[in-house]
Amino acid sequence: MTPGTVHLVGAGPGDPELITLRGLRLVREAEVIVHDRLGTEALLEFASAEAELIDAGKAPGRHGMSQEEISDLLVALARSGRRVVRLKGGDPFVFGRGGEEAIVLADAGIPFEVVPGVSSAVAAPAAACIPVTHRGIARTLTIASGHDDPASPAARARWAALAQVPGTLVLLMAMSNLAEIADALIAGGRPADEPAAAVQWGTTDRERRLTATLGTIAGACRDGDIGSPAVVVIGPVVAVGELLASAVNAAVGDDAPDDGRDHAQVPVQQDDVRRRPRA
Repeated sequence: MTPGTVHLVGAGPGDPELITLRGLRLVREAEVIVHDRLGTEALLEFASAEAELIDAGKAPGRHGMSQEEISDLLVALARSGRRVVRLKGGDPFVFGRGGEEAIVLADAGIPFEVVPGVSSAVAAPAAACIPVTHRGIARTLTIASGHDDPASPAARARWAALAQVPGTLVLLMAMSNLAEIADALIAGGRPADEPAAAVQWGTTDRERRLTATLGTIAGACRDGDIGSPAVVVIGPVVAVGELLASAVNAAVGDDAPDDGRDHAQVPVQQDDVRRRPRA
């Protein structure tokens, strides 16, 4: 039997309208969809009524399939000759382990296609009016995972190095370790008063945004009940975002429709935006 193709499809950051046209077409045509927990639920409504839906995602307090089990499943499904979509939140190759799945498929002789997706690393800040780069303020963008134990020697060395990198630092999967990560960045030389923000459930109607400083962001998130899934942004661009959000709010006024999003803000002075210490 000729194996089917596995399409590694990026579902985008959460808003179902932010999937690519090709990704949506493949979801509609799929005979089997192996999906994650985050950023995929609403898109399953577009699947065929005959499509088999397999939940491989992990949730707090619930372990999903292991990565090895997922990869083996994709191979088995493709060998059965069916059209398979592996639907992953964000982009498959941005902390999505899509590369690992692609290697297994290639080794097994299974044809596959990677369909890029919009990553929450840039989309969640953008939806909250925070530009991750800004001319004259942040010319570099670093995206890091906060999932590893920050007390491990490798993690400590990594955070010490990242503390010296100029520009914007975006953290994914960092909420459980945020206090330790912030302390490590400050110990490595990143200013404690640098603007920081957390965007939870970015691009969705559950979105909540909170702004603080690097030294206070972990406590502010704890007090504001901001948890996973959230994207943390560190750098002067957060101050730019506050000015943009204020301008948007002033422009639309009280007649703007309620988007259902909770935007907890702290005052930011225009001089904060004009500072360019980490460009």
